[in-house]
Amino acid sequence: MKDYKGEQILVVKRELFDTLGEFQGINTNVEKYHSTLLDPANNFFMDRGQAEDDPTHKQLIPYALLRYNGKYLNYQRGKSGGEARLHAKRSLGIGGHINPVDVREDHLGLDTYMAGVEREIDEELVIADGYEQKIVALLNDDSNEVGKVHLGVVHVFDLKSDNVTSNEDSIADLKFSSVEELQGEMRDSLESWSQFSADILDQL
Repeated sequence: MKDYKGEQILVVKRELFDTLGEFQGINTNVEKYHSTLLDPANNFFMDRGQAEDDPTHKQLIPYALLRYNGKYLNYQRGKSGGEARLHAKRSLGIGGHINPVDVREDHLGLDTYMAGVEREIDEELVIADGYEQKIVALLNDDSNEVGKVHLGVVHVFDLKSDNVTSNEDSIADLKFSSVEELQGEMRDSLESWSQFSADILDQL
């Protein structure tokens, strides 16, 4: 078991996800899941070292797609990134875990979750000119060990400009690509969550 130095992360029980309606891939029916998953009665913090090897729980992971002028930001995952199982893949998504530092007055509700989203974006990127965002889908991939313990919440960030730079060594070779490129020649180079996301970009 990898040592995550006692990091606590936000999770829900896998049983709750199954009750709401388990799926494989990407699901745009956000309303069916969102309020229940972000109800403080249904989520809680768990030791990450335990959670990474426990498929009876799902870690809630914001997964932000950044869009400008119809093109989407993508990048190469570097070796200094936290998830070794994803190294060398390209990704469309920016995000990470929700931690106790994100807790707001709603305890573990929407405000806490959104504070975690903003923190993760600020840690990983420098976005010069602002954005508007919305939640558009959920992601689940039980076909691999990483996916079995994570549940993605997909956001689209509509950027005011393409002036975006990396704030971490684990995020390299940033570029904006068209939907056609991401669904075509680039698709095989993407990690699984990004492949699922790429498949619905023309619907967002």
